[in-house]
Amino acid sequence: MACNNEEWQVAGRRKGAARRGQHPSNPKLDSHQVSDCKLDKQKMTNAMNELRGEDVWMEWRDLLSKRLLSNASGSSDLNGDASLQHCVCYGLGNFASCVSSRYQLAMLLLLLETLQIPVGSCSVYDPVFSASECDALKELGFTVLTENEEGKRPVYQPTLFYLMHCGKALYNNLLWRNWTPQTLQKIIIIGNRFHGIQER
Repeated sequence: MACNNEEWQVAGRRKGAARRGQHPSNPKLDSHQVSDCKLDKQKMTNAMNELRGEDVWMEWRDLLSKRLLSNASGSSDLNGDASLQHCVCYGLGNFASCVSSRYQLAMLLLLLETLQIPVGSCSVYDPVFSASECDALKELGFTVLTENEEGKRPVYQPTLFYLMHCGKALYNNLLWRNWTPQTLQKIIIIGNRFHGIQER
């Protein structure tokens, strides 16, 4: 479903891009940016509504909720009674212009709803996000990260990682940063098959 299967990279500075260190989202939005933000948010709402009745979503929901909710409701796999209340999404792509990225984001929103994870507890980052996409994500309730963690996020509580089309370097960084038996069992990844990475 990915629009771009390349390895995870920080987008290079292009002509006219914001200066180094500045976040792409301008706090003082002009009318054009506000319009784009509303349009991006409306596209997401439409995609969510469309997916709700699709067989692929209902099958995915039943499969994942059965497995994730059973683990997050107090099994020893996730260290006692800590519930799954945190989510991180990297590498989503330009959901405003890429249809597959838009539906992946819609799937994430529906999954958060099913698992009862607050949208505000889900952090998202992709260096390709436009200013209007960042604003639309904030409007939807997400926490938009301003720095590229390169997947090196330490995990302290059970956390769902939604990495639908990220390169193996990002997976390596995430696992390396949390490479202890106690921490690894707190990580749930929805993304590429590790077997496929191994074969390549």
